[in-house]
Amino acid sequence: MANTTSAKKATRKIARRTAVNKARRSRVRGFIRKVEEAIASGDIAVAAEALKVAQPEIQRAASKGVLHSNTASRKVSRLAARVKALSA
Repeated sequence: MANTTSAKKATRKIARRTAVNKARRSRVRGFIRKVEEAIASGDIAVAAEALKVAQPEIQRAASKGVLHSNTASRKVSRLAARVKALSA
């Protein structure tokens, strides 16, 4: 348990940041899930549109530090490849 005032404040800040980061991570997962569902359904237009919406959301999570930038790039790249393969 924190003893000093600064340590108590730090735990409050950490709790707030954790909540925000969880929300962001969950939001990103939702966007990714929508793209994957569209790919599974085989609808090219819906999948492309879902990817178009998901991409900035994934990059935003990376810029906020929720995801590593390489992880975000890899996720976008793999989703884009799957959508492209769907149209081919």
